Amino acid sequence: MDTRSVNRAATVGKKELKAAAELIDKLRNNVEQVIVGKTKVVDLAIIALLAHGHLLIEDVPGVGKTVLAKTIAKSVSGDFQRIQCTPDLLPSDVTGTFVYNQASGEFSLRPGPVFANFVVADEINRATPRTQSSLLECMEENQVTIERQTMKLPEVFQVIATQNPIEFQGTYPLPEAQKDRFLMRLKLGYLPLGQEAEMARGQMKSHPIDTLEPVLSLEEVSHLQNIVRQIYVDESVSDYIVRLVHESRNDPNILLGSSPRGSLGLMRASQAMALVRGREFVIPDFVRQLAVHVLGHRMILKPQAQYAEGALEDIIHELLSRVNPEPK
Repeated sequence: MDTRSVNRAATVGKKELKAAAELIDKLRNNVEQVIVGKTKVVDLAIIALLAHGHLLIEDVPGVGKTVLAKTIAKSVSGDFQRIQCTPDLLPSDVTGTFVYNQASGEFSLRPGPVFANFVVADEINRATPRTQSSLLECMEENQVTIERQTMKLPEVFQVIATQNPIEFQGTYPLPEAQKDRFLMRLKLGYLPLGQEAEMARGQMKSHPIDTLEPVLSLEEVSHLQNIVRQIYVDESVSDYIVRLVHESRNDPNILLGSSPRGSLGLMRASQAMALVRGREFVIPDFVRQLAVHVLGHRMILKPQAQYAEGALEDIIHELLSRVNPEPK
């Protein structure tokens, strides 16, 4: 890629990049007051927010999935709602419903928790498929339809869902259509010994999330999201993304490859990573760093491949090794 041509084509100026970096640093530092030793994961969560994408956090119990989701939401001065997903949760408990007002003799909307800027769906796979599907329209079209009436959701709107991949009893696996609407899937993992000890000492008297204050306004988040769309993506990089996703549909170990939404998501996430890294344009290395997080949950492996530990990550790395940024 010719850097000089990229610089001519870039639409984000140095001053704008510097101002954006200051806002991103404020957000990162605020989140890391609570989430210790997970800078990479925090950056990926910020990238999902800036890319205007939804986030699925999947890991074993007790590693801080819900805490990360709440910390991201509480760091922005917007409306925050939490949904504790259970088998008896109804679609109307998520989207809202019309109720009859005896005083006025009319039906009025009782909005559900999705009418917020940040919606944390805790243990989403414990909700029934019917309730899970109530989020499909919200996540894709930024709107809700209740009793044939369609209402827009806030411009800054993000669903952050958590799930435990270990327990199966009383859970309902997310369908592919639902998973495809999440921009990224993250795993936190365990902390190293020293950092876990630091975390324990930090929470000896109280949890740091209890005193966490927002550091960005909704207007600032919206501004950053608009800048992301202006980050330059060279044609060679967009072609690289599409060829990588297309290769996932032809791999002998993959039953179902990534959707075209995966291509769009990988491009938008790469633009957001460029902004987080202070770059005016996307480089192929950003695509490679994000591929597992953006494409992994959109693929279904064939039975002979899916039971090997780390198989999905290995297959995606193999795809990356086969597809070059510059076509041969």
